[in-house]
Amino acid sequence: MDRQPTASISNLIAGILAALLVFVGFNSFIIINPGQAGVLSILGKAQDSVLLEGIHFKPPLVSNVDVYDVTVQKFAVPAQSSTKDLQDLSASFAINFRLDPLKVVEIRRTQGTLQNIVAKIIAPQTQESFKVAAAKRTVEEAITKRTELKDDFDNALITRLEKYGILVLDTSVVDLAFSPEFARAVEEKQIAEQRAQRAVYIAQEAEQQAQADINRARGRAEAQRLLAETLSNQGGALVLQKEAIEAWREGGAQMPKVLVTNGAASNGGNVPFIFNLSDMEK
Repeated sequence: MDRQPTASISNLIAGILAALLVFVGFNSFIIINPGQAGVLSILGKAQDSVLLEGIHFKPPLVSNVDVYDVTVQKFAVPAQSSTKDLQDLSASFAINFRLDPLKVVEIRRTQGTLQNIVAKIIAPQTQESFKVAAAKRTVEEAITKRTELKDDFDNALITRLEKYGILVLDTSVVDLAFSPEFARAVEEKQIAEQRAQRAVYIAQEAEQQAQADINRARGRAEAQRLLAETLSNQGGALVLQKEAIEAWREGGAQMPKVLVTNGAASNGGNVPFIFNLSDMEK
């Protein structure tokens, strides 16, 4: 009768051992997926080798693996600085980066999590890099030469983050703002420029009007000269008479049907001159 309890205990122990072996077996391996890198720690000490994609052995119960995403990450980081002319300038940068898979062990030892990397490394280095770029130019140059500002910022940031195992792939300036004082100065400058342009336009318009008056005066003088020449020639008196009649008619006066005047004959004598005004109207 003692054999049955003994057999039951043996079976229970065997089951426990089997389950323990299965548990140990499952916890003796780690799978690193594409786009990931792992850091193996044994008894709390990070090992020097990096676990890249694939299956890896790890000592059961006494080890742990920290897995890092080494694909492209994107964060928006604000920054503030003073320009060369001591104007306040603020910006917001969208930074695309990824962790260097071969340096995740160093990252694990010095920074820990990705949140710590952004807060303790990327954010302050972004601030310092922006200060370097902004200090090289005035606030107006920072706005008008935005591409050059970004190039200086990129060069400074890439150099600073590379030593931490952070690879900067691209940056973009999401927002660039300046102080209210500078905004008012820009607005006043634009108003002054518009007024100056308006003054130039008015001056040009006056000059053109003066030139037009001169041209009209010259035209009238030339017309008077030609008229004087015409009057000095034979038949000039008739021209004067015709112009007087036209002026009279344009004024709305009732014109007579027949007009008799004295005309100068070719021999110097006076002969009557009669003509029908109705013929001129035709």
